[in-house]
Amino acid sequence: MDRIVDNYFNLQVMADAFPAVLKGFGVTVLVTLLVIAFGILAGLGLALLRALRIRAVDLLIVVYIDAFRTLPQLVVIIVIYFGLPYAGLSLSPFVTIVLALGMILSAFAAEIFWSAMLAVPRGQSDAARALGLPRRHVMALVILPQAVRLALPMLTNRAIAIGKGTALGTAVALPETLGQAQSVMAIVANPSPLTLAALFYLALFIPLVALSRAVENRFGPGH
Repeated sequence: MDRIVDNYFNLQVMADAFPAVLKGFGVTVLVTLLVIAFGILAGLGLALLRALRIRAVDLLIVVYIDAFRTLPQLVVIIVIYFGLPYAGLSLSPFVTIVLALGMILSAFAAEIFWSAMLAVPRGQSDAARALGLPRRHVMALVILPQAVRLALPMLTNRAIAIGKGTALGTAVALPETLGQAQSVMAIVANPSPLTLAALFYLALFIPLVALSRAVENRFGPGH
């Protein structure tokens, strides 16, 4: 037991690692928030484009959605960071992670929003058009508010799941929580900084999970 405590819960090592891991945690929080914002807004935009019912556009969006829902997060990150320079475009680790995870989340969000739009009874949009509302007003005032309400529970869960992928930033040397903890661990030859990193992740994602549960209870089926 003493050996476990010394290796994984060494308070002196954790105290020494705290400033570096805290700095990485700030990067993790910023990246997570940007990924969620970018992914949800882009997903909503894609769903609205599908609502236009333009065959070619719809096909392209479906291909995009299927591709990014299928590819592992790490593969997307590696392709963007190491592949795009061959096309003359080099991105920083920060931008790479936000773009990669944001695109993945946007694919899931687009499908969720689209399914929610289709779940709104058609009779409501027909009634709104019968009253003379333009198509864009029907979407903005009748369909979209209900679709967003239906999509929120699934969307929050998916956003949290993909947001945790920020830890993959270590693959492209992003100085986020896990990367900083691993750097300190390599110097002190003690894995206690990883325990500290885990505590920081809990501090970030437990409130998000609680928020997700609250949203599901508020907007889920039967509420």
